[in-house]
Amino acid sequence: MSTGIFNTAQITQDLAKKSFAAMLTRLMPAGQAPLFGMTSMLAAENAVQVEHGFFTKTMLFPQLTLTGAGQAAGDTLFNVLSTTNVLPGMVMRVNTTGENILINTVVSPTQVQVQRAVGTVAAAAIAASVNLYQVGNAFEEGSLRPQSLIINPVRITNLTQIFRNTWAITDTVRATLMIAGDSNVAESKLDCAGFHAADIEKALFFGQKSQGVRNGQPFRTMDGLINIVGNIAYYPSYYATPNVFTALATTNYSQLEAFLDPVFNQSTDPKVANERVLFVGGTAKKVLNNIGRLNSTYFIQNGQTHYGLQFGTFSTARGTFRVVEHPLFNSNLDWAKMMVCVDLSTFRVAYLGDRKTQNKEFNATSGTNDVSDNGIDAVGGTLTTEMTCVVKNPPANAVVYGLTAAAAG
Repeated sequence: MSTGIFNTAQITQDLAKKSFAAMLTRLMPAGQAPLFGMTSMLAAENAVQVEHGFFTKTMLFPQLTLTGAGQAAGDTLFNVLSTTNVLPGMVMRVNTTGENILINTVVSPTQVQVQRAVGTVAAAAIAASVNLYQVGNAFEEGSLRPQSLIINPVRITNLTQIFRNTWAITDTVRATLMIAGDSNVAESKLDCAGFHAADIEKALFFGQKSQGVRNGQPFRTMDGLINIVGNIAYYPSYYATPNVFTALATTNYSQLEAFLDPVFNQSTDPKVANERVLFVGGTAKKVLNNIGRLNSTYFIQNGQTHYGLQFGTFSTARGTFRVVEHPLFNSNLDWAKMMVCVDLSTFRVAYLGDRKTQNKEFNATSGTNDVSDNGIDAVGGTLTTEMTCVVKNPPANAVVYGLTAAAAG
């Protein structure tokens, strides 16, 4: 009861209708799983068991490296570092002099007997550590069949990983209306789907392969893109180091190009031009943008109402990069400085059988997969996905850490 003019201070608490919007604002990264989302547009594979992989062959490019004190102009017995993949009949070109020589006999794992000056360039002294590269082969008329050279395939495997996320609320909460958001069931499902996608996305980047036992049952995790790119076991033998780099305190254009240039040493998809996607954190994106700004000249005219530069792509002499800021990378300061270069033509996911994001609910009021859950007075559901990550040409991808600030140059 009140007397006088009734004012807002006298309204019973929560009796007045709330003024804020009924929709709940979801403070979460928009599109938090762009790489996982892109897999729906890429070629997919079907895993038939928990270990999934492929066999790969890498083209051989035979070469010799001289050891010792080098070779004189009249020498025909060469001492070399290794004769692996070298056969009689191969023509080798001396890198420093341009002389072509013919391999007559492979004497030992470190020696070859050769014929000098097979061509127009005369024999000359060759210094130690000089490389000789194969430029074809040549045989005489009526020659015997040459030895065979076979590329032995390499077995590459990954393991399927089981991802599971659950939503569950009491039936009382289900029946309770909230002043913000959708129904409690719908909100819980949305949260669950968001967590499921984010968990898969993080594993696609940061997963590491393992196999063991947990709670008495087999347990597996998969290698993600970063670990595959950084693991020399995935690389052909002639790659000394993986494409993983750490930036200095500042990064200029020349350094950026050096980080990314190796990814174009691989032929991946002849149908398209050399193009890669760069997933970056917020700090790394600013570094890329400022590298362009510091190496450019621009003018602001009188009356101009908009200024600033924003680059979504950039090109080097060998290819083009499309920059995508990854919301999950902005979840901490370290990932915000990271850049992952992805060749989408080499990347895909493989689902085990029909385990491509199954949705199983319990005590739901509708749906064909409705099951009872031991009579509990609650509703819920579980999303389950079993899959693995496949990268069929790791050297065509790269990882760069620690992009902090830009510099001209």
